[in-house]
Amino acid sequence: MCQRASLFARGRGNILPGNARDVIAACTRGMADERPLRDGLVRQPARGIPRRLLCASRAEAGREAPFDRDYYRRFYFNPRTAVATREEMRARARLIAALTAHAGLPVRRILEAGCGTGMLRAALRRLLPAAHYVALEASEYLCERYGWQHGRIEAYRARLPFDLVICYDVLQYLDERAAQRALENFGRLCRGVLYFSALTGLDLERNCDPLRTDA
Repeated sequence: MCQRASLFARGRGNILPGNARDVIAACTRGMADERPLRDGLVRQPARGIPRRLLCASRAEAGREAPFDRDYYRRFYFNPRTAVATREEMRARARLIAALTAHAGLPVRRILEAGCGTGMLRAALRRLLPAAHYVALEASEYLCERYGWQHGRIEAYRARLPFDLVICYDVLQYLDERAAQRALENFGRLCRGVLYFSALTGLDLERNCDPLRTDA
């Protein structure tokens, strides 16, 4: 479990790329300075290995790792080592649906950038069944298995914008330039609500269990 920098933003009219970037950067910097909220959130690092080195090597390995069958078997399909549960995704879907309803936003088009195994998609489609849902995923393995649209958020283009864009814990896998392009792309794609979350550098150093996190 890790503390994350999260953002729920509603735009009026166009969400400019610069505005989105500034809001997300400010949110991320603020979260990076916070300590864990609950006891037991942080595990002690392995003896003899500094936490900074463990987390840095883990983050680097995550960026280089092929998101293949073995990766998803370990971090998503095995209940003992999974980093997310269906219950967690159902709760997150209820939160997103409630926030869009509170904002008075009719949700007709949804983009989930980095949809993974589709747990959030399944839960959110039950709550917003009339919306057209685009599940974008960079992993060729998952696209072949589930039929998602193959693509990367920093390069994705759509003919029409989306009322709701979701990007949950994806940007930490990208290098700095790709992450910057992804943030700018949110401004082109989103014309309603952006739900965004990402691990920060200090999350990886202080809050994450480096032996279990997939980041």
